[in-house]
Amino acid sequence: MTETTINREYKDRLFTQLFGRSENKAWTLELYNAVNGSAYSNPDEIEITTMDDTIYMGMKNDVSFILNDFVNIYEQQSSYNPNMPIRQLSYAGRLYEKHVKKHSLNVYGRRVVKLPVPKLVVFYNGDDYDAEKEKILYLSDAFDEAVAKESDITVRVRMININHECNKELLNECKPLAEYSWFVSEIRKNKKELNLEIEDAVDKAVDEMPEEYLIKPFLKGHRAEVRMGFLTEYDEAEVIAINRRDAKNEGRDEALKTMISKKVLKGKDLESIADELEMEVSDIRPLYDEVCKMQENA
Repeated sequence: MTETTINREYKDRLFTQLFGRSENKAWTLELYNAVNGSAYSNPDEIEITTMDDTIYMGMKNDVSFILNDFVNIYEQQSSYNPNMPIRQLSYAGRLYEKHVKKHSLNVYGRRVVKLPVPKLVVFYNGDDYDAEKEKILYLSDAFDEAVAKESDITVRVRMININHECNKELLNECKPLAEYSWFVSEIRKNKKELNLEIEDAVDKAVDEMPEEYLIKPFLKGHRAEVRMGFLTEYDEAEVIAINRRDAKNEGRDEALKTMISKKVLKGKDLESIADELEMEVSDIRPLYDEVCKMQENA
């Protein structure tokens, strides 16, 4: 199989490639059934609704789709993030806007507009948090405890640990998810134990994946996209990790400048960069201004 040509701006992570594309609806349906204990059998009933990168303030969700009366918003995280409820709320709001517009629903009328029920799930496969098999994250955790009960908005996100040895019951119910979990584990091992660069770690994991794995032909046919997706993910995870370890470390500033420079070259503005790096605008503005000035003088 020849390797697929890649757009250099392409940055979808593998989770999105496997479960958020129309050609892989059968795998999306298998994942949905595993998560919900259901037994749907027709992938054509799935309507993929994953947002494009430029739709909303640089925001991009991993996978979203409508099946029957539910809109499912799935995110994959390799770093534990307790702020997923607010992020998922933002995704859901934009997806409902699209749904209302697409179906010409009158939200100003006297009749109740019927909407698909939101199901918010985060699939966690990082190694920076000793997570149980599942955990519920609540938006109310972000509120001041004294007034949290006064909130008119309730959001809960189901966080599922999909590390290779953690949640075997779920992985046994979804073969593509189990194979994806194995693949991520192998890349992590190749990078850590063999000290390989991420591109080489990905290639080695693809080549050594058992031939009977369902996702192997897809990985081989989209190898360049897979490499780029993991490269972006690991670059950003490294910057975030450095930032969390030592906010005043000189190395942190250099790493941030490198990442900011890459994003500026791609046309990202200050607010979008801050959102993607999970930082405050005020914290990166000096580095952003420095990068912009250097690029103007180059």
